[in-house]
Amino acid sequence: MERAARAFWVNAPGEGEIRPVGLAEPGPGDVVVRTLYTGVSRGTEALVFNGRVPQALSADMRAPHQEGEFPGPVKYGYLSSGRVEQGPPDLVGREVFCLYPHQTRYVVPADAVVPLPPGVPARRAVLAGAVETAVNALWDAAPRVGDRVCVVGAGMVGGCTARLLAALPGVRLQLVDTDPARAAVAERLGVPFAAPGGAEGGCDLVFHTSASEEGLSLALELLGTEGEVIELSWYGDRQVRVPLGEAFHPRRLAVRCSQVGRVSPARSARRTLRDRLALALDLLCDPAYDALISGESPFDELPETMRGLADGTVPALCHRIAYP
Repeated sequence: MERAARAFWVNAPGEGEIRPVGLAEPGPGDVVVRTLYTGVSRGTEALVFNGRVPQALSADMRAPHQEGEFPGPVKYGYLSSGRVEQGPPDLVGREVFCLYPHQTRYVVPADAVVPLPPGVPARRAVLAGAVETAVNALWDAAPRVGDRVCVVGAGMVGGCTARLLAALPGVRLQLVDTDPARAAVAERLGVPFAAPGGAEGGCDLVFHTSASEEGLSLALELLGTEGEVIELSWYGDRQVRVPLGEAFHPRRLAVRCSQVGRVSPARSARRTLRDRLALALDLLCDPAYDALISGESPFDELPETMRGLADGTVPALCHRIAYP
């Protein structure tokens, strides 16, 4: 078996490169995967690329197959789809998803990969992490039939969350964003779109994904009495002000975190992390999610692409990386 591969590393804040790496000898329970696509989870990976992971959270922020330490050098990422080249006979030749960094080939235990369901192409499977985050958020929030719901922030996670919510009978749903261009994405997802000034209030639930103070403030403003904000944004080392004055106490509002690192307490007794990931991949049979792939670049250009994604010069929902 060929022992060479190449991987993207963040050497230091704002600086990345592609390095040659050696592959370990696969054991009897391992698979060798050749990568087809990876996805850049722009919010988190921009914080990693810019060295914005708080030292106190270094252990919590480790990706499953990360190498190195924050702020760098570190090999980071977790949205990879590929084809099994070597391993158990029932997996050889199959396309799979793995929580692996940006690397051309890799060796992992066979139970670290999840085969793609029929109807889920490898190019769409890189959205599995975002759909999984949305699934966990809905488990946390437990929306009900006929609820009034807003999703503030029409990025990758916000779009996935809105698409899942749209299937709830009788729901009054809006996807809210400051960028009017996101209206076209919302239309492809089958979700009504609103600018912040046009969003309907009196909500039972608001899912916040914009990673901005303004978005969080708007999320609270949109709640009805005893409503709840489900906060999915991660701010890295930024200090964020939460407006707890004015109507917060009289209307008995709430803000609750939803984080994908653990299965929601509402399902953790009956679902594993692998169960949740398999569900996310099944949900990706829906071609509407293709609306969230906003661009594609070759792997060899990843250092330059990551700089553009991190500083905002390359606008993106999910940016896909194609491998040779």
